[in-house]
Amino acid sequence: MDYRQIMKDGLWTQNVVLAQLLGMCPTMAVTTSGTNGLGMGLATTVVLVASNAIVAAIRDFVSHQVRIPVFIGLIATMVTLVDMSLNAWFHDLYKVLGLYIALIVANCAVLGRAEAFAARQPVMASALDGLWMGLGFTGALTAIGLVRELVGSGTLFSQASLLLGRKFAFMEITVLPNYGGLLMMILPPAGFLVLGLLLAAKQFYERRSALAASATPPSVDVSTLGCH
Repeated sequence: MDYRQIMKDGLWTQNVVLAQLLGMCPTMAVTTSGTNGLGMGLATTVVLVASNAIVAAIRDFVSHQVRIPVFIGLIATMVTLVDMSLNAWFHDLYKVLGLYIALIVANCAVLGRAEAFAARQPVMASALDGLWMGLGFTGALTAIGLVRELVGSGTLFSQASLLLGRKFAFMEITVLPNYGGLLMMILPPAGFLVLGLLLAAKQFYERRSALAASATPPSVDVSTLGCH
């Protein structure tokens, strides 16, 4: 198993948001700030890791005909545990994310990884797949949230100490003091705008990288050359 490829797929090649365009509901609704995007992404990551590992562990004991209801039941259980944990230990964040925590059950990325990967691979590889897919999802949501927050209110990770705990106060940065703000960036349509810009940037980078790779002459191993 190529664990490096699993990491690359989760973070970049098959990124849930920037490549597969899944999980659009929380991507549009929750990413009004970097803190909200980070919290939602980490909650989804926990569900992905746990559900992938459990699905991989029981895959030989679940018949093909009933696998989808079983997987959904497992995912719903993990989401319920995460929902209760956030309510208990991160109540302010729980109030902000609200219904979208429960909607992780309906996130196609979670069930999709369980069906496409965890149901066919061993436990360790499946858990790592869930981890990197979740971190890629977290990175995308956080990036969208930071852009919207910066342009919308001139801050980064605002209210991090309130939503995530006092230990995260160091993350709160005021980039533009006395900034009047731009309300549009906080509203849902801005989520589509920022997502489109990030998708364009990703496509541009990949095309430039492909052109650079094709223009690079192949290396020659001098050890294979004979003396003349």
